[in-house]
Amino acid sequence: MKRILMIATGGTIASSEGGNGLAPVFGVEAFIEMIPEARKMCKITGKTIMNIDSSEMTVEMIKKIAETIYESYFDFDGFIVTHGTDTMSYTAAALTYMLQNIKKPVVITGSQKAIGASASDAQKNIIDAVRFALEAVNGVFISFGGKIILGTRAKKIRTRSINAFESINFPCAAVFESDKINISKEFQEIMSESLEKPFEFLGSLCADIMAIKLFTGIKPDIFDYIKENYRGVIIESFGIGGIPSEENNILAKVDELIEAGVAVVITTQCLEEGIDLGIYQVGRKLSEKAIIRSGDMNFEATAAKLMWTLANLKSNEDIKAFIETPFFGDISKVNREIS
Repeated sequence: MKRILMIATGGTIASSEGGNGLAPVFGVEAFIEMIPEARKMCKITGKTIMNIDSSEMTVEMIKKIAETIYESYFDFDGFIVTHGTDTMSYTAAALTYMLQNIKKPVVITGSQKAIGASASDAQKNIIDAVRFALEAVNGVFISFGGKIILGTRAKKIRTRSINAFESINFPCAAVFESDKINISKEFQEIMSESLEKPFEFLGSLCADIMAIKLFTGIKPDIFDYIKENYRGVIIESFGIGGIPSEENNILAKVDELIEAGVAVVITTQCLEEGIDLGIYQVGRKLSEKAIIRSGDMNFEATAAKLMWTLANLKSNEDIKAFIETPFFGDISKVNREIS
C-alpha cells in the first residue's frame, strides 16, 4: 500500500463549538480515526504541526508546512494538508513556489463544516484528497467539493457553500465522477513539463509587500508610505489595466516606486481574463515602465509569487522575469509588451 502523510494545521475542519464560537480542537489522529474508509485505501501517518484558525496563518507557518513535507519527502508517496478555507489558496500557491517541481502530490483540503458537525463535507473532502494523492500525479493542489484545482489557480469565492472554491482562468486539474477521477488534458501537459525539471526546495518568503485596490478618488499619498516601508506592491487596477494619470495621478507614484527599487506588480480587480496593458492609452503608459504584469494570475498566486521572488531572487529584472513567466500553470497567457 502507498504511504500518505497527513499534516494537520487546524481550520474549520478541525473545529468544535465552544462558548465563544467555533475553534480548532481536533488533531490529525481524530481525522484518521473518524474516516476509516481512507485507512483502507493506503497507510496513513498523521502529524499535527499547528492547530489554528487559518486567518492566523503567517509566512513562517507556511514555511513550517513546506519544511515538514520536504523533511518527509522520501518516506511517503504523497502528502495531504488539512487547512482552514480562508487562507487555503494563499498556502497552496506559496507551496507551489517553495516546493518547485515536486515529483509527488501535495493535496490541501478542508471543509466548510466541522468534521463532527451534521452533514459535514469534511469526510468527503478528505477521502477525495486521499484518492487523488494515490494517483500518479505531481504538484500542489486543492481538493474541495469534488474538484481538484491547481494550487496557483484556486480561489475561495463562497463563504458558506460546500462548493467554496473555483479554478480561475484555468480548467480544474481533475474532477470526481462517481468512482472515476477525470484528469484534464491541460493539467497533464503542465505536469509533463514539470516532470522534466528537477525538484528544488526553496522555502523562503518575504512578507514585505503591500496590496492596494484602486477605487474612484483614491489619494496618491498612500504610495509614499509604501515606498518607504515595503519591497514590493501589488496594485489592483481598474479593468484590464487602468490606472489614473491625471486628477489623482497614481501613475506618477508608480514612477517613484520603480525609481526607489520597489517591485511593482499590476493586476486587475476583475476575477477573470487578466490584464492587457496594450488596449488603452493609460495601460500603454504603464507598459513602458519597469512594471511587472500579472497576466491572468489570481491575486493569491500573485502575492505568493511576489513574496517568493523577493526572498529568493536578487534583482528586480529577475523578479519581473520570473513573475511574468508561467510556472506550473499559474499564468495561461502573458501579455505582450507594447513599444
